[in-house]
Amino acid sequence: MYDLLDFRQIQLRQREYLLKISRLLASNLDLVSVLQIILHGAVDLTKGNVGLIALVESDGQLHIRASYGVPEKTLPAFQPLLELWPTRSDTEQLAPPGLEEKLQEVAAQTGLSLTQVVAVPLISDEQLLGVIYVLRGGALQFLANTNQLMASFADQAAIAVRNARLYEALVRENVQLEGIIDGIADGVMILDTKWHIMRMNRALSALTGWAPAEAVGHSCGAVLHLQSSRGHDFCADREPPVLTKKHYVEGDIIRDGYPRRSVAVMFAPLFDQQGQLLNILVDVNDITRFREAEAMQSTFISVISHELKTPVALIKGYADTLRREDVTWDAETVRESLAIIDDEADRLTHLIDDLLDASRLQAGGLQLELQRVHIPALAQRAVEGFRLQTQAHQFVLDFPSSLPDAWADEQRVHQILDNLLSNAIKYSPDGGTIRVGGWANDYEVTTYVADQGIGIPKPEQEMLFRRFYRVDSSLRRETPGAGLGLYLSQALVEAQGGHIWVHSKPGEGSTFFFTLPLAEQRSHHER
Repeated sequence: MYDLLDFRQIQLRQREYLLKISRLLASNLDLVSVLQIILHGAVDLTKGNVGLIALVESDGQLHIRASYGVPEKTLPAFQPLLELWPTRSDTEQLAPPGLEEKLQEVAAQTGLSLTQVVAVPLISDEQLLGVIYVLRGGALQFLANTNQLMASFADQAAIAVRNARLYEALVRENVQLEGIIDGIADGVMILDTKWHIMRMNRALSALTGWAPAEAVGHSCGAVLHLQSSRGHDFCADREPPVLTKKHYVEGDIIRDGYPRRSVAVMFAPLFDQQGQLLNILVDVNDITRFREAEAMQSTFISVISHELKTPVALIKGYADTLRREDVTWDAETVRESLAIIDDEADRLTHLIDDLLDASRLQAGGLQLELQRVHIPALAQRAVEGFRLQTQAHQFVLDFPSSLPDAWADEQRVHQILDNLLSNAIKYSPDGGTIRVGGWANDYEVTTYVADQGIGIPKPEQEMLFRRFYRVDSSLRRETPGAGLGLYLSQALVEAQGGHIWVHSKPGEGSTFFFTLPLAEQRSHHER
């Protein structure tokens, strides 16, 4: 058949096709597409029936990565053809010895009529990248110049495979880099030399409210808008600033409807080997908790010093007054003075106990004596104690008669009720009803303390159970307290296996709920 054709025309067509394939390979960096282009070109150029491309993988062995003209399920049967190539190849050897024998083995296993094979290595920098196989059946032979043509084609194909693999590695590294950046807990931005955002991670998105994709192309200052900054905020500069070394600044991110976030920002310039600026890396660290800790420490010193000084000053004042030798006090004055000294001493003792409990909780040293506790009886005793302290409030107990016992520490539950009742009185200065009640389900007992006081704004409800936190109001400044009651109540409830929460609206009062495990459940578990 080929004798009837002009051999020169065949050669010309093959060269044109080779040029076309080379252009396609040069314009494509996707490895799968490159392999398909190579394989289709090789089979078409040689008039083959079956084509395979095997590449050297990370294990140093050849593995088939593309095929043409054979069912995928038969590919394992072509493994004998792959076993003849070393990892470093002799560039002058187009086909290793034994290839024809291996072809017969493959034909027998697959049942395909394969009688001829051309195999050329893909070599770059004397390193074997892979092998192209073209196979055919029947008596018609490959053209005389097939090996030479395939060798020329393989040179171009090897370059394309190398470039595609480099691109594949680059894409993989970029995906890994993006994963690392997105996995960093700190906010991260990568800026160009004009201080426009090229990349931003999810952590910074959560801080600023900007989606990472939307932030790309915007200026640093448009996305990271710091307020009350301490230090030079380069993002705020209207013109692209000149950054020659690392720079640190602190400030606040303020968004409508979100709490203020304090951040520490590190600007780090990245230079090339010639010292030219390539990018600016911006690391944004959320330091809100550190700021809160500093504020808490300041509050602690202020509150505790005030709360300690007040009872000590009263005790000392009344004691010094009673000791005066130039005055004779009547019995009623002495009794009233001693009563004030006793009350202030109790207040001081209570504050010291709270501080010790807070310290034990932080150190994990709080001991509990768990037993059956009948909450209604305990609430009754707690309420009776507070009835003597106020004339403006009415107390109502609202427990079902059949409420089962809780499994808890009786003394600590009494402490929780005392804290909640004390708050209910303090923050309902106009009086009203304070209701204490509860209910039970199959797993736990729920207790509540409700007042008709000033209520708590929604944004402050999440912070109520922090140490030394007190609701921001004018009443707070007139009401004694260290801000430890709710913190201790939450810690004590959770230590006994329950949880505590609040429902409140400003001007409509507050209701605090807490749960404790059911004693029956505990007894059943122990059995």
